[in-house]
Amino acid sequence: MSSSSLCVGVVAPLTGRLAPLGSPLSYVLRRLAPRLAHVRNGARRHDVTVVVRDSRSDPDAARRAVRDLAGDDGAHIVLTMAGTRVLPAVTAACEEIRVPCVSTTFPWQAYVHTRGAGPGHRFRWTYHFAWGLDDIAAVFADLWELAGGGAVGCLWNDDLQGDLLRHDRYGFTPVTSPRGHTLIDLGAYGEPADGFRAQVRRMREHGADLVTSAATAADLALFHRQAREAGLRPRLITCSRWLTYPHTHTTRAPGVHGELADARVATLVYWSPGHPYRSGLDGTTCAELARAYRQDTGAAWLQPLGLAHALLETAHHALSAADDPTDRASVAQALAGTRLDTVAGRLDWTRGPAPNTALLPLVGGQWHHGPRGPRLAVVSNSAHPGVPLTGELTPAR
Repeated sequence: MSSSSLCVGVVAPLTGRLAPLGSPLSYVLRRLAPRLAHVRNGARRHDVTVVVRDSRSDPDAARRAVRDLAGDDGAHIVLTMAGTRVLPAVTAACEEIRVPCVSTTFPWQAYVHTRGAGPGHRFRWTYHFAWGLDDIAAVFADLWELAGGGAVGCLWNDDLQGDLLRHDRYGFTPVTSPRGHTLIDLGAYGEPADGFRAQVRRMREHGADLVTSAATAADLALFHRQAREAGLRPRLITCSRWLTYPHTHTTRAPGVHGELADARVATLVYWSPGHPYRSGLDGTTCAELARAYRQDTGAAWLQPLGLAHALLETAHHALSAADDPTDRASVAQALAGTRLDTVAGRLDWTRGPAPNTALLPLVGGQWHHGPRGPRLAVVSNSAHPGVPLTGELTPAR
């Protein structure tokens, strides 16, 4: 028995500075198109249309995209993966318009904080899966300990990322201080930075030879170059945000790739070909998905690839499980009760760590450089022993 058609809306950064997130999402949409063409809900079989609108990596454009999807296209659910300003714009618009939304690639504390809510606040329409700032701090502490420990210089900006990383409840200190780590705030800076002389000076004054950051690749390369010019060489740099991607994907600025190739950069790993997961939608393993991406695009796998696949799996599940998939409130209610095995791991919105959020574990990785370019090796897996190690941490000498 057939029923009315359904619409899945996608707000994707197809252009602009966040376009590296758009590439894996576009690929997964093409790959899963046959699976997404129909949804069976009980005895009914619904045709499904997927509509993609470009956020242009801009919050205002993202809000317009949501309004168009909800109004012109009649989306029953909206999916997105975006940056620190674009993702909150999408989720806030969805909450206001009252259309279910699933998002990812953003620490859950930031997801809540940017929307002016406390950690216990419950949204009705918007759901998120990712990891926490505390999880990042724990993985980075593992990496610092593997590197031999020491004072850690914190290269944090003067915007949302830096504010949250400094936060006395959400930030790094509550996790790392009990483990004996001394964090030295090197001083806030604006993005893009025009120089890091003051931060390098504080690094020298405090004897910090480990550095942690959430900088862009271009800013981190500038910092590293100026530190080297001052005679300093960090033994290890742990960096989240952009440095979870290959350096060649994060920026085209001249010299950045070469500068960071000379650094010892480690980062968080939330998905890799070695993760022990399988899609509940089409049975694809992490290794198979990464291999197919390389074969089909000629590009190396990116961490957001697994999350993009999980977004589509979640949408398919919600439309299949909702009491009435044509009713947005029913779809939102289905999301609230979702417990689903995906290629990115088990997603469980019934457990938290906060309302409307599902948690993914993290492991630690380091960029190793070779003749075929940068390779992200898993070098620490204490938080998720099921992910095999694929290399050893190598600090600078």
